[in-house]
Amino acid sequence: MAPSPNAQELKQKLNLETSQIGWRDLQTYYARGHVVRVAAELDLLDVAAELAADNKPLFEQWMTAGQVGDVAPELARAWYDSDTELWAVVIAPWVLVQEPDAKSH
Repeated sequence: MAPSPNAQELKQKLNLETSQIGWRDLQTYYARGHVVRVAAELDLLDVAAELAADNKPLFEQWMTAGQVGDVAPELARAWYDSDTELWAVVIAPWVLVQEPDAKSH
């Protein structure tokens, strides 16, 4: 099923708002618990659009599968130590992040 015109417009808007940012620049958001990790196998824009649409059943499915969720402290430290650049998009108050070799954008 093709996305609705509104969904397509939202994805286009989100694409313009998606950029790479250093993990160190996201520490305030991480400390507040507002950073959401998106697994490489998912499209960051699709996840952002579903979050904006408040699609709870799909988010629960992704969370159960470990594809969307918190950034584990070990991963946060590794990203900090290596000064990792991540793809990020904001769906307030959340910042969705994905490692740069993942698909999307």
